[in-house]
Amino acid sequence: MDSVRVRLDLAYDGTDFAGWARQPRLRTVQGAIEDGLERVLRLGPLGLPAPRLTVAGRTDAGVHARGQVAHVDVPLPRWDALPGRSDREPGDALVARLAGVLPRDVVVHRARLAPVGFDARFSALYRRYAFRIADDAALRDPLRRANVLWHRRALDVAAMHEAVQPLRGVRDFAAFCKPRPGATTIRELKELDWERPTDGPDAGLVVARVVADAFCHNMVRSLVGASIAVGEGHKPVTWPAQVLASRRRELNAAVVAAHGLVLEEVVYPPDADLAQRAERVRALRMEEDVWDGKG
Repeated sequence: MDSVRVRLDLAYDGTDFAGWARQPRLRTVQGAIEDGLERVLRLGPLGLPAPRLTVAGRTDAGVHARGQVAHVDVPLPRWDALPGRSDREPGDALVARLAGVLPRDVVVHRARLAPVGFDARFSALYRRYAFRIADDAALRDPLRRANVLWHRRALDVAAMHEAVQPLRGVRDFAAFCKPRPGATTIRELKELDWERPTDGPDAGLVVARVVADAFCHNMVRSLVGASIAVGEGHKPVTWPAQVLASRRRELNAAVVAAHGLVLEEVVYPPDADLAQRAERVRALRMEEDVWDGKG
């Protein structure tokens, strides 16, 4: 049966989820959305395989997402049937019907046919995360306790920012990642910036902007932990670069709590470049590809 690939743009509060990936007997984001898709598409009664999502980035337990992207392949007759008797587009109908079956902490904002060659995971150019910390009791907002990390000591944001700049570029982040068999720890860290905004909803907080082509397991939370060690004055500004060079995870600071981390955005190339990008990214990076970004 012919199928169409559908791109889903979605958001979720990760507080009560055991991460993105479906796991037996655990509540996960993937499980919630796939179950919702099955209820809407009703593939099982037709003897068709259950819907299976591919996601841009699998988030850990407690991590939130504002700009997550996934794709699912849908049998063409089921896609065409989604509007029923209405005059809505199939994507709009899918969004509306999912809103009626998904839990309140998951929202699918948009569903549309994906361009040729699109792969939510492998076509992505980069992912952007933010990590938010409150280090002043006056800014400790109980209404944001689920997405802002409380830290009891004041942090030196300038020192934190300076300390992580040498980590930018294509590098082996083995010292900042939880190893997985057969998985590379080489990533291109495009941006890692710490600031204390003076206006807007994050005014006064300590906020990281982290952009990379992809992230290995626990990478952002480990980078934040190392930054905090510098910001507290427990480690010199040269320490994160020394940890990176060692490639030894045991030298790094503790991984911080997940709830301050939010996947803000996933960016893709122009449609004509999607398939080529996906093919290239599927190949594992090799150690000889490491580049420091200085030309």
